[in-house]
Amino acid sequence: MTMARQSRAPTILLTRPQAQSRRFAEELRQVTDLPVLIAPLMRAHFLAPDLPKAPFRAVILTSETGATAAGRLAGLPRRAICVGQRTADAARAAGFLPEVAGPDADALVATLLAQQEAGPLLHLRGRDASGAVAERLTMGGIVTESAIVYEQIAQPLGPEARALLAGEAAVLVPLFSPRSARLLAAGVADGLQAPLGIAALSPAVAEAARDLPHHWLETAEHPDSAAMCMAVQRLIASACGP
Repeated sequence: MTMARQSRAPTILLTRPQAQSRRFAEELRQVTDLPVLIAPLMRAHFLAPDLPKAPFRAVILTSETGATAAGRLAGLPRRAICVGQRTADAARAAGFLPEVAGPDADALVATLLAQQEAGPLLHLRGRDASGAVAERLTMGGIVTESAIVYEQIAQPLGPEARALLAGEAAVLVPLFSPRSARLLAAGVADGLQAPLGIAALSPAVAEAARDLPHHWLETAEHPDSAAMCMAVQRLIASACGP
């Protein structure tokens, strides 16, 4: 759907947890001076599970939060096979020796299978993690177990975010996971009036966001923050263009 040029400047609404939203807001300031509102839809809760007892050769970390959670646990191997540089940086800060095996879970699985990585490995993940990393690696001949070390607790949008979404000016929302798309859809089910633009991290996120009534949808060309910044820039051009 196309629209006439907005009479009021759009606002960018960030719904990731506080730390990730603040960092992405700093990145956005390099490409736009539009106002940004942070309203997290989730907060991390770290768990202390009983871990499998195998002599694992390495841990697999597929998120920054997973890396932080892993750093709180004892008895783990120091080698960490990571998705993305952000996760690797968080793993290093948590005391691991990280290596990046791809920008997303699919690439990590493909890399480890191609390298015929020796197991057993341990995937430390969130309760709502997707990708079936351990299952796919095990089916490919690399014995891998998994443990849930954190969960993202859903929380409602605050009054400022609800008022923004009930207004007349466009709201541009970068979405980094299918769950965040579903939570936003549930949170605005009865009160969305603003023209909505969505920047999706991946096709899976874009698919989950289709339940949100939106005017513009852009999917990042790569699952990283730089590509998401570019997707937001395309949204801005659509929302502010003729």
